[in-house]
Amino acid sequence: MFSYISKRSLNPTLIGKLFKTPPHRRLTKNVGIPCTANPIHANSKYTFETIERSFSTLDIQSAPSTAKLTMSEEEIRGLMSVFPDIVQDLVETTRRYEAHDLAEWYKKALEYNLPLTNKKNGLITVLAYKSYVKGEELTPEKLKLARILAWCVELSHCVLFLTDDMTDKSTTRRGRTCWYKLDGVGVNAVNDALLFENGIFELLRKHFRHLDCYTDLFEVYFECMFMNISGQATDGIISRRPVSTFDMDVCFSIIRNKSSSNFFYLPAAVGLLLAGVKDHKIFDECKAITFELGEYAQILNDYLDSFGNPDFTGKIGTDIQANKCSWLVVKCLELATPEQRAIMEECYGQEDPQKIARVRALYEEMGMPRVFAEFEEEKYKTIKRKIDQTSVPELYDVFMEILNHVSKRGVK
Repeated sequence: MFSYISKRSLNPTLIGKLFKTPPHRRLTKNVGIPCTANPIHANSKYTFETIERSFSTLDIQSAPSTAKLTMSEEEIRGLMSVFPDIVQDLVETTRRYEAHDLAEWYKKALEYNLPLTNKKNGLITVLAYKSYVKGEELTPEKLKLARILAWCVELSHCVLFLTDDMTDKSTTRRGRTCWYKLDGVGVNAVNDALLFENGIFELLRKHFRHLDCYTDLFEVYFECMFMNISGQATDGIISRRPVSTFDMDVCFSIIRNKSSSNFFYLPAAVGLLLAGVKDHKIFDECKAITFELGEYAQILNDYLDSFGNPDFTGKIGTDIQANKCSWLVVKCLELATPEQRAIMEECYGQEDPQKIARVRALYEEMGMPRVFAEFEEEKYKTIKRKIDQTSVPELYDVFMEILNHVSKRGVK
């Protein structure tokens, strides 16, 4: 999913690589840095590319890694070691239903798409689990179960990416051609997304049905995935409306459902459930903070859609021509003069390259990079303060690791 740089220590050469606009036009102002949950209701043949990249406006020094539980390379290797088992389990499912012709296709789809997800979101599951299960209690068997749950999280993200790429007409995902754009795939990607989604519940049934948390795991996956689908659907509905109707209420409704539930709350919640946590207050606190982190990550993603370098983000931004109700366009409309609003209404949501370029130029003219930087500074401080004051100290390291991860651009 998704290291940042600050306006305090801007390196013109680095900025020129990271962003599409010239350094002299980039950020010049100095900066520093709910719903309730219901817990009741290394040596693999596969390789995964990890790209560290700086996108944020925050000073890399302002988000030191203080967490004891970290998304380390060792943790990633541990997660990857389970990947062959995940593929084998899911492919064997098709054979159990005598869908023999599907087996090879399913294997190909899994091996192409799952490596494109951000394994660090799945690692949140492992870290949340380790926050409560430690020492001799943390057996290899239990740790493997946590990693299987982490891959269920990654599968849920695959569902999002497969459908999102199609609706947004994207061409690349993390530097590789989108699945639906490959020869022989096309609209069949919709069915593949359904296979991935149902694969989650096949894995849960195989590995967790003997545990007390089995029903709770199902319910939290259903809850978060329904929220995600609701956000996706709302995003599509709103994108068919005139840009003049966009506002922050709608924007944040999309963000909360589409991103906040799935990115950070889901992986943390399933890790807690596996660890045997049942206190509703812990889930409430987890949801409150992870939803804030999800908002931060999605708004950053909205910003990078227009101001990120595709060589580093791994995808070409499409929000402008797709008429997306993103944080960036809504904030632009809030600050625009009547003349600037007229330009947005004429050019936003159009496929014409000149109109797309005009919107991007308007963002620059209005100083949207500076506006985002000021927002990011305040958002970071707000989240950091909430983490420092958390009523669940067991999750402090997990929350801080996610915050450091987002502020170094590890999502999406």
